[in-house]
Amino acid sequence: MAEPVELPSRIGILPFRNKVLLPGAIIRIRCTSPSSVKLVEQELWQREEKGLIGILPVRDAAETLSVGSMLTQGTDLGSSKNQTGLSDSHKLDGKSQQEPIHWHTRGVAARALHLSRGVEKPSGRVTYTVVLEGLCRFSVLELITKGTYSTARISPLDMTKAEMERVEQDPDFIALSRQFKVTAMELISVLEQKQKIGGRTKVLLETVPLHKLADIFVASFEISFEEQLSMLDAVDVKVRLLKATELVDRHLQSIRVAEKITKKVEGQLSKSQKEYLLRQQMRAIKEELGDNDDEDDDVAGLERKMQSAGMPPNVWKHAQRELRRLKKMQPQQPGYNSSRVYLELLADLPWQTSSEEMEMDLKAAKERLDSDHYGLEKVKQRIIEYLAVRKLKPDARGPVLCFVGPPGVGKTSLASSIAAALGRKFVRISLGGVKDEADIRGHRRTYIGSMPGRLIDGLKKVAVCNPVMLLDEIDKTGSDVRGDPASALLEVLDPEQNKTFNDHYLNVPYDLSKVIFVATANRAQPIPPPLLDRMEVIELPGYTPEEKLRIAMRHLIPRVLDQHGLNSEYLKVPEAMVKVIIERYTREAGVRNLERNLAALARAAAVRVAEQEQDRDRVALNKDVQQISSPLLESRLAEGGGVEMEVIPMAMGVNNHEISSAFRRVMSPLIVDDEMLEKVLGPPKYDDKETAERVSTPGVCVGLVWTSFGGEVQFVEATSMVGKGDLHLTGQLGDVIKESAQIALTWVRARAAELNLGCAEGEGNLLEKRDIHIHFPAGAVPKDGPSAGVTLVTSLVSLFSRRRVRSDTAMTGEITLRGLVLPVGGIKDKVLAAHRNGLKRVILPDRNLKDLVEVPPAVLASMEILLAKRMEDVLEHAFEGGCPWRQHSKL
Repeated sequence: MAEPVELPSRIGILPFRNKVLLPGAIIRIRCTSPSSVKLVEQELWQREEKGLIGILPVRDAAETLSVGSMLTQGTDLGSSKNQTGLSDSHKLDGKSQQEPIHWHTRGVAARALHLSRGVEKPSGRVTYTVVLEGLCRFSVLELITKGTYSTARISPLDMTKAEMERVEQDPDFIALSRQFKVTAMELISVLEQKQKIGGRTKVLLETVPLHKLADIFVASFEISFEEQLSMLDAVDVKVRLLKATELVDRHLQSIRVAEKITKKVEGQLSKSQKEYLLRQQMRAIKEELGDNDDEDDDVAGLERKMQSAGMPPNVWKHAQRELRRLKKMQPQQPGYNSSRVYLELLADLPWQTSSEEMEMDLKAAKERLDSDHYGLEKVKQRIIEYLAVRKLKPDARGPVLCFVGPPGVGKTSLASSIAAALGRKFVRISLGGVKDEADIRGHRRTYIGSMPGRLIDGLKKVAVCNPVMLLDEIDKTGSDVRGDPASALLEVLDPEQNKTFNDHYLNVPYDLSKVIFVATANRAQPIPPPLLDRMEVIELPGYTPEEKLRIAMRHLIPRVLDQHGLNSEYLKVPEAMVKVIIERYTREAGVRNLERNLAALARAAAVRVAEQEQDRDRVALNKDVQQISSPLLESRLAEGGGVEMEVIPMAMGVNNHEISSAFRRVMSPLIVDDEMLEKVLGPPKYDDKETAERVSTPGVCVGLVWTSFGGEVQFVEATSMVGKGDLHLTGQLGDVIKESAQIALTWVRARAAELNLGCAEGEGNLLEKRDIHIHFPAGAVPKDGPSAGVTLVTSLVSLFSRRRVRSDTAMTGEITLRGLVLPVGGIKDKVLAAHRNGLKRVILPDRNLKDLVEVPPAVLASMEILLAKRMEDVLEHAFEGGCPWRQHSKL
């Protein structure tokens, strides 16, 4: 056993912040601060081998004696952030030290195994690199901080040789020693298997005393600062051995857990390699036996599916190349799934699969269209013509039909009717809000999450190459940094180009020429002209009140009743009430609001029916009632029927179906009347007096405008006031309509003398000291367009002449600066809007006469159409008794 180290009574102190040096541990430090350099120089360098210093743990947040960077050998010095009261607090005498340093009361004496001196350049500062070995513990009796470094008066803590011999005879110490040796040997064995070392460690275990060996073992572990301090404070060797055994055992367990995880991962890897090897062997065995029964092989099944897909030769070559690449890949490889999904898409696409068209029967198709849609004679005639051409030449490339009209007029249902008449499958692709070109052309396969475009995806769903494909809301596409979908549709809708449509995801040409494309839009204006040129526009302007009535009686009411679980036995809506709903509650081009109002009536009837059904169920479930009393029962009794046939014992159950049918026959249907309309739908929203009331003063005129919801009536109001001759325009107006107002005012001022529109004082300047304000009501609705010119002129003439415009007259048209009335669009929509609003006279540009052919004859018969070539003609028709104040015309 080694002799105890003789310690001096005083020793130089080197503080270790949040670190502990245990006896037997060896560390290397580099001293750079002036205090540590002075300490090493005086206590170690000058005394050579006899020099000793004390390593004392300290805890503080501030900088004290900097020992620079440390390199550890045989130990991993841990750190701890939250340290509490295991040390005494002493204050340094140095003036530069502001914060207290918490010194530990116990430390370890260390001697230098190796010393080297160096000089830093260019500062010339002296540094020392020291290899220290921990020797023994000591206790601090007094800490002195005078001078450059601290010194301490100490007393040794290690036992003498005689005391150690007495302890070694203690049975507790013997048991602890045995347990420590067993645990240490187990750890050494594990490390020897893992790192192929351990011979020198076993020699230490046999030669070094156990109480010192405990310090050496613990110093080599990664433990916290608190645990290092507790090991340093373990002066009693039995306590020290117990703590060391716990730490060694914990380190052993952590190594075993890490080994277990490593073995599990290696096992999984070896399992996948084993499966790969077995699959290769199984494939080779099958090839030798000529056994091709590989139904369970997914890749083989995919290959058979691709062979039966009927791909064109160039596509089949591309698919085979991709399939060969897939076979060489493992399922764990990154591109395996994307390649497989791509090949499945190629196999699922209908390259040649087509739906057999039934023999074309034009008469049956016409009957089908008439049963599905009321009115729309021109549209249905165009569809019949289209079908007739298909019958004579089945492979003809028909034009792309584009139905343009307001919402609710049946555009989408017309497309489905075409598919039904042809006997083809129908697929709808909504383009509303689409801004990404990849929605049409697909994403390239290099991107994560790539997918084909909507057209290819729709063809995959219907599984035929010749469906009727509806491109819904084609005017709602937009363009941004992701491309222009409308431009991508140019290739799709061109019969000369879509034979080789190239989807970015497919990356092979696909033939779209067999697809019948039908498009719908609310307006033709937003559609780019090149795209519009590829389509045949068929306008659906809306329905007359008579057509709405027929549609409601024939289609809407039966559908609404069915949707609400009712039939005509529960609710009846007379034609007169439907007319009231059309005239007083809805003013739209389509029939959606009409259907909503009918649905509100159906819901009110459903409440009444449900309450009566609940009463019926309550009667049937009442145990005190042993027979059913109803008018049906009384009538049967009166006819002489037996009473026992109507008595239903509750214990044997009740036939609810019979009871329900009896109540249904007894309950009278609910007939809609004016009172129910007002109760369910509220007071009427529109009346025939609105126009007369709003045109009751001079300066107000009725115009006709066209919107995406169909034709609408637009009032124009003009007034004048004292001012500077300015023109004010309000009502959310666009640039075109503002310019129309400027033109109208200029024309009126230029013709003021001819029209006797001078001021009351006879002054020549019409606007001297007067401002004009023109307002388009419904200020929340944006307005723009060129068709309000004649309306603006008429309202200004009415204002300056103080004469009212006829309240039964509406007008539309644009004017030039010379007073010519130019034609405008949307005539049918505008005439129907005037008819819906109860107006009897419409002033139109003379060159729009040809457009009246599209207006239903019933509407034309009930209205007076007035044509105008010049603005003077409009004024003649707009005022009661013509325009008598016009003296003469100089034009």
